[in-house]
Amino acid sequence: MRAALRAQLGWVRRALREAAPGRAPGPPCWSCGVALPSSDGPCFCPACQALQPPAPRPDLFRLMDCDRSFRIDAEQLQRRFRSLQQAVHPDRFGQRPPKEQYYSEQHSSLINKAYKTLLSPLSRGLYLLELRGVEPAQETDCDATFLTEIMEINEKLAEPKSEDVLEEIETLIKVKQEELTREVTAAFERDDLQEAKKLLAKMKYFANLEDKLKAKKIPS
Repeated sequence: MRAALRAQLGWVRRALREAAPGRAPGPPCWSCGVALPSSDGPCFCPACQALQPPAPRPDLFRLMDCDRSFRIDAEQLQRRFRSLQQAVHPDRFGQRPPKEQYYSEQHSSLINKAYKTLLSPLSRGLYLLELRGVEPAQETDCDATFLTEIMEINEKLAEPKSEDVLEEIETLIKVKQEELTREVTAAFERDDLQEAKKLLAKMKYFANLEDKLKAKKIPS
C-alpha cells in the first residue's frame, strides 16, 4: 500500500511540473475541492491523490510531451505512451472509487488516441491543420493526373488475385507514401499550410489503397 502511494505521489509531482506556467487554473479537485492547475496530461490531486478527469480538449502534442511539429521522435512518443499508460491504466484503479475508475478509462482511451494520431504521418498532419484552423482538402481537389493514377491502381486491385501484382502495388504505395511524407514535412517547415493540405489529401488516397491491399491479401 505504501509503495503504491509513493508511486502515485511521484506521478502527482510529475503532473504538476508538466502544467505549463501562466496557464489558467483548472477546475478544483472533484474529491476534496483543492484548487488545481490546468493540465493536458493526467493530473492527481496533491492533497488527496485522486485522479482528475481529462481536460475537455487537450492538446495531443502537449499530452504526449512532443513539439507541435510534423517531425516527431517515434521512440520518444512510444516511451511517453508507455509512461502515461502505466500511470492511469484501469488495472491500477480497481480498488479506487467508481468515479476514478471511470476517469482512468477515459485517460487510457485518450492516451491511445493521442499515440495513434501522432504516430501516423497522415493523422498527425491532419491534426496539425486542425490546430491551425485549416479545413482538410476534399478528394476532388487533387489534380486529374493524380486521380487517374489512383484509378489505375484501384483497377489493378480489382483484378483476380495475383501475388506478383500485389507485391508491385505494395512497393508502389510504400514509395509514394515515403515521398509524400518528405514533401509534407517540407511544406509544414516552410509554413505552407495550403500545400500541406493538398499533399495530405494525396496521402489519404494512398492510405485507402493500403487498406484495400491488406484486405485483398487476407486469405479467402
